Amino acid sequence: MVTLNFIPLEITLDKHAANEASIKIKLTEADYQLKVDSKLKDYARKATIKGFRPGKAPVSMVKNLYGTSVLVEEINQILSTSLNDYIKGQSFKLLGDPLPQLESSADLDWKRQKDFEFSYKIGFVDQVDIDLESEIDAKTYTVELSDKEISDALTNIKKQYGKMTNPDVSEENDFLYGDLKAVDGSFEKNLSLSLSKLDDQSVAKFIGVEKGAVIEFDPTKAIKTDLAGVLSISEEEASAISGDFTFTVQNINRTEEAELNQELFDKVFGPNQVTSEEEFLAKIKEILGENYNRELKLFSEEEIKKALIEKASIDLPEEFLKEWLLKSNSGKLSEEEVAKELPAYLRQLTWSLIANTIAEKNNIKAEQPEVIEKTREMIRGQFGSAGMSAQLEENMDMFVSNYLQGNEGQNYMQMVTAVQNEKVINFVKEKTSPQEEVISVEKFKELLEN
Repeated sequence: MVTLNFIPLEITLDKHAANEASIKIKLTEADYQLKVDSKLKDYARKATIKGFRPGKAPVSMVKNLYGTSVLVEEINQILSTSLNDYIKGQSFKLLGDPLPQLESSADLDWKRQKDFEFSYKIGFVDQVDIDLESEIDAKTYTVELSDKEISDALTNIKKQYGKMTNPDVSEENDFLYGDLKAVDGSFEKNLSLSLSKLDDQSVAKFIGVEKGAVIEFDPTKAIKTDLAGVLSISEEEASAISGDFTFTVQNINRTEEAELNQELFDKVFGPNQVTSEEEFLAKIKEILGENYNRELKLFSEEEIKKALIEKASIDLPEEFLKEWLLKSNSGKLSEEEVAKELPAYLRQLTWSLIANTIAEKNNIKAEQPEVIEKTREMIRGQFGSAGMSAQLEENMDMFVSNYLQGNEGQNYMQMVTAVQNEKVINFVKEKTSPQEEVISVEKFKELLEN
């Protein structure tokens, strides 16, 4: 137990666990009476009380009317200031906010009592030690694109910018619009059926048909995945689908792929940004690689965070934090919801402690130009960098300013934290040199799935 006697306050810190403690504050009449008397005299000078001229009411009467409320107000102010100042002077890092232990002050007699004692429960960590002199169990990744990824991307672009036609006879990958009916009459729906969603054996029935054709099949066997999505019905309706159905073709829809010419180049990347097929493919590869590697960068950063969290092994006061989250979100979160969200919250809190410690020890700060540029990147990402219009760039300063000023300043603080965290991660990479690995797109998908 550590006791500090301030003049005139007495504050006691009792560490009853490795990361939890209680703080007791004792107040005597001498600690608060002068401030209470001063405020009551000020009230008397300004108060308008029936039967007295303004400012002429006796102090004794003002005290009877306002004495208790002034006492409570002054004591709360003293408690708040002294508690904050005391905590600032400690070496530990406070987690959450002090929780008043209400049972210790439930029976206060504000009219007769002279001495008071208040108790607060706190959670904390004493010290955060991060060893960056040794390797960490994490990797950084970059993706290497194959010809297949470039070819698939090119095909998708040509389809996206192609024109819709209505041929007389269906082919593979067409969309057939028509009536789907259960043979027993239990189901009927108009829909557009994508032939690419059917299994190889069933799709043969739908290829080479004309308008008016009636095709018999079993949807539960023919549709490879996502029966509800393909048929545009609810999961409950999909679970009831069974038996034989007929599909009557009303129309055949096909997307004719766009030709590789300047018209397509301009539509995709803007006028005269690329002027040949070679440049077009190179640009596709560049953007595709940027997209993959952007996700891999985030994945690698999460791996580094995970490694640092395991290495730091910070002991958090879980029970205190659970109680604090419940009380600070009173009415918004149930005990079950707090328990469910607690692991993610503890992980984020641990990372914040680590990142802030590294930043403080190495003078890493988010500078204003960096915050602005980070916000620009975020806005470009939301609108899509490939299709960024000149008009959007011209108004970028306005978008950035509006965003950073929004949400009562929280947006700005979030961007500051994002910049600082990114700089901390880069610093950690420099210090620990995590292993770099070049991977295929298949490996990339496997990593994200796992």
